[in-house]
Formats: sequence, C-alpha cells, structure tokens
Amino acid sequence: MADTLPIFPLGTVLLPGASLPLHIFEPRYRQLTVDLVTGAISGRAFGVVAIRQGWMTDVEEFAQVQHIGCSASLRQVKRLSDGRFDIVTRGEQRFRLLALDSSSAPYLMGKVEWVPDSEPSGASVQAVPALTEAARAAHRRYCSAAWRQEDWTEPEAEADAKSLAHLIAADCLLSMEDRQQLLEEVNPLRRLRMVRRVLNRETGILKALRAIPAALPEFTTKPNYN
Repeated sequence: MADTLPIFPLGTVLLPGASLPLHIFEPRYRQLTVDLVTGAISGRAFGVVAIRQGWMTDVEEFAQVQHIGCSASLRQVKRLSDGRFDIVTRGEQRFRLLALDSSSAPYLMGKVEWVPDSEPSGASVQAVPALTEAARAAHRRYCSAAWRQEDWTEPEAEADAKSLAHLIAADCLLSMEDRQQLLEEVNPLRRLRMVRRVLNRETGILKALRAIPAALPEFTTKPNYN
C-alpha cells in the first residue's frame, strides 16, 4: 500500500545508513522542520529525492526528480536565532515516488511505496563472503588514495551484505549517477559488485591524477607579446 511522506528534493542522493546534515533556510522547509519536531508529522521522517540533472532547485513537478529516493529520520536539530535550522538526519528506507503534491501542504508531499531488497538464494548465497571482502578491499584502496589515514574508518565488522555497499559508498566522493544506481539496485550481491567496480575505477583515476608530472616552467610562464 502507498504511504504519504513529506518530500525534500536535494542535489544529492541519500543512501540507507548514511548521515546527512542539512542547513534549512527556505520557509517551506523551515515549516517542515517545525512539523517534524512538534510531531505534526509522525515518525520524524521525510523523503529525500535527487533533483534530475538539468533542473533548477525550485522543484514543483514529478518529472524534475528521481523516482527512487530514501527516507531520512531526524536525529539532531539546532534552531538558529534567525529562524533557520541546522539538522542532522540518517538515511533509512528506500522508496519509489508515485506522485508529487505541491498544493496540499506548505512543502511537497509524495505518495510513495517502499522498496525492499531481494533475498539472495541458492548458489548466490555462497558468494557473499567473497563479495563482501572484495568490496571492503576496494573501499580500503579508495580511502588510502583519497584520504589521510585518520580521516576514514572501515565499516563495522557486523555490517551485513545488505547494508555494506551503501555504508561504503556513503564514505566516498561518488557522482550522483553512481549513487543513484546504488540506491536503485535491490539485489545486495549485485550492489556489492557495483560498489567494488565503481571504487576500483575511482581509485584508478585518483592514482592517475597524482601521477601526472608537474608542468615544466617554460610552459607555465606568461608569453611575451612585445
């Protein structure tokens, strides 16, 4: 059955398990924050959908946003003196946006259906340990190339195959397209393969960029036109 959820379009993709801090300044999303805090919206949750490439941030229509999004639960709220808010949210459940309503509330409302993962079965279950370790290894290589050692940590050992790909991706600077594809993939094993492939690609790019030699001085000085 379809549920109703406040919708917050953003220029990013929220993944389940990921932390998302937001600075709330638009009047309609200030009102959304107030309604979340006061309980006017049950569950202290709203839906995050990514704005499609080429559209402005002032979203009013269904076609302007991705149709697979993720619910965000409100974890921390700080009200500023001018009425703005700094909040911290956490990605929870994936949903499919069925319709968007811009008139019944001060903020957007969406009709959504929840999108669960499929269950691995048969021979695919035997591949879980190898895929899990391969994804973790790709994450270690990426973080070693991208961050200082003290700036990253590995996902908890208890993270299961369903959550691991999202947790890994949340820790990396990936394109919206890559993150959206990871969000939309409902097969946990394919998602692990996907995140491993993406991180191996990004690690290769990082290493290649750092291997480019510095420009020679004669090619970096301004030409003399006299």
